[in-house]
Amino acid sequence: MTYTNLEEFLSDWAYESSATQKVLDNLTDASLGQKVSENGRTLGFIGWHLTETVGEMMGKTGLKVFTPDLESGHWNTGSAASLQECYKNANESLVEKLKANWNDDTLKVEDDMYGEKWKRGTTLSILIGHQAHHRGQMTVLMRQAGLKVPGFYCPSYEEWQAMGMEPMK
Repeated sequence: MTYTNLEEFLSDWAYESSATQKVLDNLTDASLGQKVSENGRTLGFIGWHLTETVGEMMGKTGLKVFTPDLESGHWNTGSAASLQECYKNANESLVEKLKANWNDDTLKVEDDMYGEKWKRGTTLSILIGHQAHHRGQMTVLMRQAGLKVPGFYCPSYEEWQAMGMEPMK
């Protein structure tokens, strides 16, 4: 999908970024080291990667969006609270910069993205897909770490229970 209307993206992003924030807000410092396998990425690494990608990807379009400095190895030392705050800042910065600098015509502009030419509307679509992809990975790691998993497209197991309903099996 390629966005052709900035307001449509902003509406979708409001939902998707709030879903990502809900996932991040359920992390604890102890859970950041959780990984599936010895060679797998940690829950913290994936969370920081999601956060950093907002600014990194948009920077390739020329839009200067807040991004944490991950060159310092922040994902190894940062707390869950700092990750949550950095994502919030990246999200708010993205929305602010898009509203101030882009319009529907801007979405047709092509940029060099990872060796390909992407319309900016495509870049925004891929940014959302990237968030959803890694959120899914994070929920598996959260379950393994014993954390509550929030629902975002449908209720989670715990949310079904809280509503007094039998969770799907």
